[in-house]
Amino acid sequence: MTWAEIQPLLTTACWETLYMVGWSTVITAAVGLPLGVLLVLTSRGGLLQNVVLNKVIGVVVNITRSLPFIILMVALIPFTRWLVGAAFGLNAAVVMLSVGAIPFFARLVETSIREVDPGLVEAVHAMGGNTRTVVVKALLPESLPSLVSGLTTTVIALVGYSAMAGTISAGGLGNLAWTYGYQRFENKVMVATIVLLIALVTAVQLAGDLTARALARRGARTSGAPGLRLLRAARVAETTETS
Repeated sequence: MTWAEIQPLLTTACWETLYMVGWSTVITAAVGLPLGVLLVLTSRGGLLQNVVLNKVIGVVVNITRSLPFIILMVALIPFTRWLVGAAFGLNAAVVMLSVGAIPFFARLVETSIREVDPGLVEAVHAMGGNTRTVVVKALLPESLPSLVSGLTTTVIALVGYSAMAGTISAGGLGNLAWTYGYQRFENKVMVATIVLLIALVTAVQLAGDLTARALARRGARTSGAPGLRLLRAARVAETTETS
């Protein structure tokens, strides 16, 4: 194949990969974030302690995470067909990618929130702040740089998952590498898809690192000493409850 023949194929495949990864990232963040927060709140000693619910969620998350993605895709075919009316294609791949990434991101959210200083939570709670105030005003803002790093890791995993989804006719760079690079022995196509995947992962990692560092520096400037952070969190809780 000539470069003139390869170029439109690469362009289409890139847009398909961005479509799959973009939408599955949005769905993963929308579902995985509250799921991770719920894992923390319902754990032993949490603000909404519910050991049974926590165990049930934990088991579901662990089972989903333990399955290799290629097996998970096959297992999800009936569910995907029921949800979007198709077992293959871009929209079906978005469903599969989201289901595979949500438990992964939820565990990263749980880890990030557990790193927050417990003194902040106690200060907000002691001033009468309810659970919602603790989550919105203390846990999420304090863990934001770590959450961004976790989301970056998740997006990179989704790029890898999307390449695997290409082997079941989901489209994207993985499908192009499989159908042209492997099955038709077009080495130029294989090399080009590998370079594009590396560039995409590098760009995501770079953007995520820069964003996380900027948020960490801004948090350090605005928060100041631990004592001031506790006082500020308590005042925020008091203001929120009285408004």
